[in-house]
Amino acid sequence: MKALRQIGALLAFNLRSLPSRIGSATVAVVGIAFVVIVLVGLLSIAEGFRSVMVVAGSPDTALVMRSGADSEMTSVMTRTDVDAIRDAPGVARGADGKPLVSPELFVIVDLPKRTTNTSANVPLRGVERGAFAIRPEVKIVEGRMFEWGRNEVIIGRGAHAEFGNADVGSELRFGTNSWKVVGMFEANGSISESELWSDAAVLGPAYQRNSTYSIVVTKLASPGTFTQFKDALTTDPKLSVKVQHEAEYYEAQSRTLRQLVTGLALIVCSLMGLAAIFGALNTMYTAVAARAREIATLEALGFGGFAVLVSVIVESLLLALIGGIIGAGIAYAGFDGYRAATMNWQTFSQVAFAFDVTPRLMVWAALYALGIGLIGGFFPAIRAARIPIAAALRGR
Repeated sequence: MKALRQIGALLAFNLRSLPSRIGSATVAVVGIAFVVIVLVGLLSIAEGFRSVMVVAGSPDTALVMRSGADSEMTSVMTRTDVDAIRDAPGVARGADGKPLVSPELFVIVDLPKRTTNTSANVPLRGVERGAFAIRPEVKIVEGRMFEWGRNEVIIGRGAHAEFGNADVGSELRFGTNSWKVVGMFEANGSISESELWSDAAVLGPAYQRNSTYSIVVTKLASPGTFTQFKDALTTDPKLSVKVQHEAEYYEAQSRTLRQLVTGLALIVCSLMGLAAIFGALNTMYTAVAARAREIATLEALGFGGFAVLVSVIVESLLLALIGGIIGAGIAYAGFDGYRAATMNWQTFSQVAFAFDVTPRLMVWAALYALGIGLIGGFFPAIRAARIPIAAALRGR
């Protein structure tokens, strides 16, 4: 209890003297805040990209692709494959009694980015009627649904925001045909909003894919039937397919970019963190030097060296925490919800997403700031605790 009282008294004394050191303290706080802003800004890219992918995953939806394919871009499924999947055990059925299976064709088209007018790869997905029963979150928010059998497309809200020449009512040229954009849809912010959708029966011939698909999306009777469904398909000697949970597939799709951004954030923020540590060291060494006589006087009055050490470290941690909170707040205000598009390295197509400054990310940023403060205050604290009382009282 005595040690705690001494630490509290010393900390209060340190904080009361802070205005006399406001310049160096501000430098340390601002330096740490900048590190946190950069850290949160970079990691919010990875979080935003991941959230777009995760939203798309449903526990009762399975994706079937050709064995060996790592994405629908490199997968080819035949009509025979689709028929076998429809008849597999564990497949859910709609109100009409038909299996909820959606064979889909995935191709890449060129659209200009609105901000730079440079060409970008945008996914165009050919779907059948079952796609909308499997993905009930897809809702038309402007215009109308495309008509089956016609050269019409609907565009996701995210794709519409990022790419030009694709407003409702505009004409596009893909493959061997012209296509009219007749509507815009949203899908709870999932990756589907980065795509254009059309009738697979019309899209296939335009890309010489008359009887093949890229992927088969299947609604399961329940999440528990996944193993039964997977085993029935992967053990069928007539098929060569891989079966994945939808969430598992999209989690893997986001992994490359998340690893790239996280690695970049660690490198950049480690370098910036070193600069912030030196700033904190300078601040705390200055504080200790300015108060050497006062510290010696307190030790002469019975305050222990341990209490001095802890009080200096706590002061450094408080300054770091202030910098961390300021930096996290600025990052949240500046980055959260900011919309952008980046490359999905699995399909080499653009994905529209919003930066996502999550509470977990802000907590990690605050802990990073505290780590800087701990290192920045540790060595000055040791020096403060070891100041010779006699020399300090004489002003040496």
